[in-house]
Amino acid sequence: METPPDAPPQEPVRRAFAPLGVALATTALCALFAHAPILRDYAGTLIGLTFLAVTYVVVLRHDAATIRRYGLALGGLLEPEPIRPARLARDALSALSWALAFAVVIFPPFWFGWLRFWKPESGFAPADFSVVRDAALTQLFAIALPEEAFYRGYLQSALDDAWPARIRVFGAAVGPSLVVTSALFALGHVATEYHPNRLGVFFPSLVFGWLRARTGGIGACLVFHALCNLFADYLAKSYGF
Repeated sequence: METPPDAPPQEPVRRAFAPLGVALATTALCALFAHAPILRDYAGTLIGLTFLAVTYVVVLRHDAATIRRYGLALGGLLEPEPIRPARLARDALSALSWALAFAVVIFPPFWFGWLRFWKPESGFAPADFSVVRDAALTQLFAIALPEEAFYRGYLQSALDDAWPARIRVFGAAVGPSLVVTSALFALGHVATEYHPNRLGVFFPSLVFGWLRARTGGIGACLVFHALCNLFADYLAKSYGF
């Protein structure tokens, strides 16, 4: 949605207040869950449910057209309409194809950077594949889905309404929302675990956001997000961390 030509200069900023306010309030609530002693053991579950609950209130309780506009259809799974298996299969295959293609391109240099940063003392000893298998569903549905639904589905889309995309990067129309959403994504990770390393998620977030813009939905970034987490965990186990 573009700002009307005669809109006052402050209009885009005003329209960004609501999604930014929602993001900061949600971050504060997630930080409370992460650091309150009585809630700490359930923090991961509570944070995931919070992202999904907020996304439901601001987007998913509305009609199918609104859900699609925010990229949250997921092949019809999250729409209040009958699921069409052919559409679901087509969208799932597309999301998986995008995610695997990016994994092939990005994971090798990520591995090199990971080694330079962490400097493991032991050599690579491939961990049992059960490390990936057992965590796959948790990473996909308990971590990637809530985060991508909120950040790339709701927040990036809402900020695109306030600050329309102005440039094209490898076929995707992007704008300030990509950077701002990634900064808030990084802030959310630091707020739940006070360590500067957590700011590093800003960079993969840019890729997740690009996938959202390029594909028109969160399916590809959801799958790629889960693959990134699984690959990082596999490397850590394989190097003895």
